[in-house]
Amino acid sequence: MSAIAKTPKRHSLKKGQLKTALLFSAPAMIPMIVFWIYPIFRSLMISLTDWDYISPTYNIVWFENYASIFDSSGFTKAITVTLLFAVYTVIPAMVIGLMLALVFQKRFPGRSVYRAMLFSPWVTPTVAVSIVWIWLFNVDHGLLNRLLTAVGLPASKWLSSRDTALASVSLVTVWKSLGYTMIFYASALEKVPQQLYEAASIDGANGWQKFKTITFPGISPTTFFLSVMMMISSLQAYDQIQILTQGGPAGSTRTLLYLYYQYAFEKYKMGEATAIAAVLMFLTIGLSILQFWGSKKWVNYEQ
Repeated sequence: MSAIAKTPKRHSLKKGQLKTALLFSAPAMIPMIVFWIYPIFRSLMISLTDWDYISPTYNIVWFENYASIFDSSGFTKAITVTLLFAVYTVIPAMVIGLMLALVFQKRFPGRSVYRAMLFSPWVTPTVAVSIVWIWLFNVDHGLLNRLLTAVGLPASKWLSSRDTALASVSLVTVWKSLGYTMIFYASALEKVPQQLYEAASIDGANGWQKFKTITFPGISPTTFFLSVMMMISSLQAYDQIQILTQGGPAGSTRTLLYLYYQYAFEKYKMGEATAIAAVLMFLTIGLSILQFWGSKKWVNYEQ
């Protein structure tokens, strides 16, 4: 006698359960729809118009704004500056932050005080940090040029030269971000099993071999997380650029976000400004997707 296989019944939410689920998710969903999803689609719609930010009426111009900005040399340069700024800030902040975390793994007097001092720039407002660095970068009376001349090196123009302005702004951003990356790496290093290091020492592994085969795979999820978050933060940098250089000199520090500000609130070309914002959004999404795709080859989620 053969048994008749019964198809398992699919469990579905009843009407009352669906209402309960929607009720509990509403506190999170409603703000996301109002302050995130709706503004995105509204901005995409504005990017297809000729709205000047003042007039109550506007015309649909479809993709003319996108064609206009892509034909602009300033837009192409802004993309280059944005990507260079991301490279100049993300990689050094992560590398130096990891080195600091490795240093603070060892216990020594005043360790907690030093860690707090290094983390304090991250919680300090960017505007305040940038104002202090303006004095440090001062060509004639700044502390940095005084230190350079004291050791026999020529003074630098820092923010006043197109050759050094982007590097100077990047230096401020890296300095501010070191505590952020250091704290995350310090937490990740504490979770790496110590018995793996002990086994590697027995096998005769040196410091670099331990780092390559144990430390880096153990902290790779944190490295991936920081690379994504720092990249997004760098693409959206504005405060330090506004305070330090206002996008100059000669557009050498004008990023896409700062270009958006100029189109929107200086030229009152809101259609082209939101087109720039849309490009920045898609650029951020694209780079994030590439990072997620590449992470499959090197991120290790198993301890």
